[in-house]
Amino acid sequence: MHVTGTHFADRTDAGRRLAALLGHLRGPGTVVVALPRGGVPVAAEVAAALGAPLDICVIRKLGVPYQPELGMGAIGEDGVRVLNDQVLRPAGVTPGQLAEVEARERAELERRARRYRGDRPPADLRGRTVVVVDDGIATGSTARAACLIVRARGAARVVLAVPVAPDDWTDRLGDVADELVCVGTPSPFYAIGEFYADFGQTGDAEVLRHLAEAAGARAGAGRAAVGSDRDLAVPAGGVRLTGRLTVPSGARGLVVFAHGSGSGRRSPRNRHVAAHLNRAGLATFLFDLLTEDEEPDRRNVFDVELLGTRLTDVARRLPGYLSADLRAGPPTDPPADRPAEQPTDPPARDGPAPLGLFGASTGAAAALWTAARLGDGVGAVVSRGGRPDLAGAGRLARVTAPTLLIVGARDGLVIDLNRRARERLRCESELAVVPHAGHLFEEPGTLDRVADLARDWFLDHLAPP
Repeated sequence: MHVTGTHFADRTDAGRRLAALLGHLRGPGTVVVALPRGGVPVAAEVAAALGAPLDICVIRKLGVPYQPELGMGAIGEDGVRVLNDQVLRPAGVTPGQLAEVEARERAELERRARRYRGDRPPADLRGRTVVVVDDGIATGSTARAACLIVRARGAARVVLAVPVAPDDWTDRLGDVADELVCVGTPSPFYAIGEFYADFGQTGDAEVLRHLAEAAGARAGAGRAAVGSDRDLAVPAGGVRLTGRLTVPSGARGLVVFAHGSGSGRRSPRNRHVAAHLNRAGLATFLFDLLTEDEEPDRRNVFDVELLGTRLTDVARRLPGYLSADLRAGPPTDPPADRPAEQPTDPPARDGPAPLGLFGASTGAAAALWTAARLGDGVGAVVSRGGRPDLAGAGRLARVTAPTLLIVGARDGLVIDLNRRARERLRCESELAVVPHAGHLFEEPGTLDRVADLARDWFLDHLAPP
């Protein structure tokens, strides 16, 4: 199969597509094991789809003393050691040299295992089906070691599953796994990252977050279980906009995400915040404000009226879909509302509306544009690193929904623009500056802080539907 262009938006997208191929493994005897760090976001999606525990397989390569890049074996937790005699014998490595290398690597392995797992013991793999997951296969040496290690820890069946691999990967690894599953085997193949639009480094904080979320879900620690999670196409402004509607059981409100790039459903930052809101019992809709043909034109990204009009259409229609999900009945397409250009009287309410808007970049301006249009029909607005100023002074003055503006402390220009926009607001508002954060909130812990702030704001200001 010859593939050009991007295969996956990011590791989360890759995990969802990989999980779709693994449904036959759902059952109480399955454990998902990720290779940190890049394999963890992929495996988190697989574990969630299979309803399986998520663990990690911490591996350290044993390098030949005088040529460390040449692996003579690998070690894992529980004292597991796998040696490669085809390297050991020709290299002439003595037992003493092997013991010295292993002691050094064992100390590092234990340090990393403590960092990622804390006090939790490794998952018991004895007699289980173990799905070993990474973000891709290059040479296959790490995946080979992982499969051998989980087998040594008692796995009854080993499944190696990755989003992307070279077309000869089954020849390389078919001897260490009972089943091999891959979304795509493109050719030519040079590096795993070429098949991801976003292949940024996975940090320790992200690894810890995924493991904690998986452990919490298994323990029933989440405040609300997901009752519905589906793709949805909503008509707006003469086009159909695709998004992902996630509705926890008994959802107390709905938050619609608007991203300035036009592609909100593929934004890993939006998905991170949305997952946080879902666990708090809030439904979320992440969707694309622009079609694939429109998105490359940067003028559309800054066309706040276009973005705002479409967001308004979606905000009017979406509660009908949400109601269908909460009733656990078949989803229905609610009747088309009046065009966005026509004045609309929002429905009478005794309290705050259950609809919130979360905007990023120019999507923040679109969210405030919509809030001004719908009046009391919007219960709260949150902006992340946004450009609320682009909504215009007149629109800002007509916003009645409580508004939270979140910016990074290192994003000086945007802080100033948000301060000026807040001066135009006549509603309840706050400006939250996240310490140590840049414009994209890539620094460890900063995006979690954004998610916490957004969650608390929406919970305080949205009423149950």
